[in-house]
Amino acid sequence: MPRLFGTDGVRGLANGEVITADLAMGLAQAAARVLTSGRHADAQRASGKRPTAVLARDPRVSGEFISAAVAAGLASSGVDVLDAGVIPTPAAAYLVGAVEADFGVMVSASHNPAPDNGIKFFAAGGTKLPDEVEDRIEAALAEPKLTPTGGDVGRIRRFSDAEDRYIIHLLGALDVRLDGLHVVIDAANGAAAAVSPQAFSDAGARVTVIGNDPDGLNINDGVGSTHLEALQAAVLEHHADLGIAHDGDADRCLAVDASGAIIDGDRMMAILALSLRERGMLTDDTLVATVMSNLGLRIAMAEHGIRMIETAVGDRYVLEALGEHGLSLGGEQSGHIIFTSHATTGDGILTGLMLAAELVRTGRSLAELASVMTVYPQVLVNVRDVDHHRLSSDDAIAAAVSAAETRLGDSGRVLLRPSGTEPLVRVMVEAADAGVAREVSETLAAVVRERLAR
Repeated sequence: MPRLFGTDGVRGLANGEVITADLAMGLAQAAARVLTSGRHADAQRASGKRPTAVLARDPRVSGEFISAAVAAGLASSGVDVLDAGVIPTPAAAYLVGAVEADFGVMVSASHNPAPDNGIKFFAAGGTKLPDEVEDRIEAALAEPKLTPTGGDVGRIRRFSDAEDRYIIHLLGALDVRLDGLHVVIDAANGAAAAVSPQAFSDAGARVTVIGNDPDGLNINDGVGSTHLEALQAAVLEHHADLGIAHDGDADRCLAVDASGAIIDGDRMMAILALSLRERGMLTDDTLVATVMSNLGLRIAMAEHGIRMIETAVGDRYVLEALGEHGLSLGGEQSGHIIFTSHATTGDGILTGLMLAAELVRTGRSLAELASVMTVYPQVLVNVRDVDHHRLSSDDAIAAAVSAAETRLGDSGRVLLRPSGTEPLVRVMVEAADAGVAREVSETLAAVVRERLAR
């Protein structure tokens, strides 16, 4: 039976086969059992204090019944619920630590379309759960539920100042004001619709907002970090200095410079890594990024004496590496960027503020700052319906990859990745010349298709 939890919680079609009210309540009850066990929790209960969880959601319509089911599951298990309502995922993570809650729950499907939804958990302190804890929660779905009675059942209360606490936290991370800067924010009709414009305005920026009219059905619909055309047009129309686009739960962002050019997560990381290094704030002069980050980022960092640690794809793996090595900055090409001094997870609003602050600090445009990195042409081919489990053991594929790497030399890169969820192999090739990248990727894809045919 496939694992219920994916790379970022449990996600699927809301009210479909997976994300149902029954599952939401069951997961909440299972999480209460797993995340409130141990000596500390026993001592809490012995002293008459119930465990506490922060609950939040993005504005998609299904989040209303799903979060209600989660709240019911938690309260029926003896957990007090602080219901923060609609706030970004990183806000929920921050608040778990700020109020010293035992854990947190976020109801969101991030950048997915409105019919989807998801449930993810944060441990005490606001960190993501490791795989083994998620597996324990999944196993606990089949175990007896906690069934307190009387005064031992949990209470559900509105977390009325959740947004204010989070905004104050964001502003506290800035060391310069944004006075004189004109920023266009695309809130993706999502969880950042109220918070992000407020944070940028309070920091001193002149703000123009699009994608800030969520109705429960229009989240990520033609707006946000997966649809940058609207932001590009708005930046040009309003002659803004830059644009910031969030996804539905605002745990990431992408940017647009004054000319309308897209600045992805890799180029933002290059800018921010250099800024932190110059100010003595980049721990061990090291940046953490995934294997999918562009070769141009690796070259730019090497030229400036910054070491890179590579991880598997997924912000959880970036977080693990940051924690393991005690580092300060990491992220993904998709715009999940993590500042460990200020956040326990990717935070799109914080990233946007930090990027804007660098424009003010240096007096340079975003295009000038981004020019520190040359983006190498990258071609990605998905080879479908193959036996991806045999990828690492096939000698002919290994030989083809070796030949491709020899041809590209230091000016290119090859990466073959099996999918974790479907019979598919991703072939990624980077090269200084786009035509060469395309040719090499197609050649490798043909070898994979022939060798791994099912």
